[in-house]
Amino acid sequence: MEIGVLGGTFDPIHNGHLIIAEDARVKLGLERVLFVPAGEPWLKGHMSIASGAHRLEMVRLATAANPHFIVSTVDLDRAGPSYTEDTLDDLRRDLGEGVNLYFIVGVDTLAEFPTWRHPERIVQMCHLVAVKRPGALAIDMESLERSMPGIANRIISLDNPLIDISSTDVRQCVAAGLPITNLVPTAVERYIVEHTLYVVV
Repeated sequence: MEIGVLGGTFDPIHNGHLIIAEDARVKLGLERVLFVPAGEPWLKGHMSIASGAHRLEMVRLATAANPHFIVSTVDLDRAGPSYTEDTLDDLRRDLGEGVNLYFIVGVDTLAEFPTWRHPERIVQMCHLVAVKRPGALAIDMESLERSMPGIANRIISLDNPLIDISSTDVRQCVAAGLPITNLVPTAVERYIVEHTLYVVV
């Protein structure tokens, strides 16, 4: 079974996340894509983010219409910072043997991969699916290979559509009183309004 994994803070989830996930699912022939909201993102420990409950509910609302999208709470259920190694460990435990995991990650984030916790173990547990991001440089495969010999064999570069949306854009629009109709699913927009998320007071 081929399963995609898209982790993130999802603060909030937006249309770009959904388009990238569906594009990866179709092009790689994945049976499903798991959306994994982070519990305590270790790279964003200094930032104020919406509660896990709010972020989880927005992900559930955003993915409800696609039967191939599944929401996983493994990171939210685990205490402490969210590390990819732990996420993959938990998913493998839950999904069982015979599952091939495809971890979807932006090329800009992948450049920092050697600094992650136990990156050599991560590449043993999954394929890394590198997706293009607006303004991000292409993968410097030679540099990655120097840091982690053999990693190129575990990276799949996806020729995905470039969607110039970020969660930061969404939060800034809400704070400024600007519309976000084209940035997030309708159900997510409604949830943000109902719970007055990202409004500066």
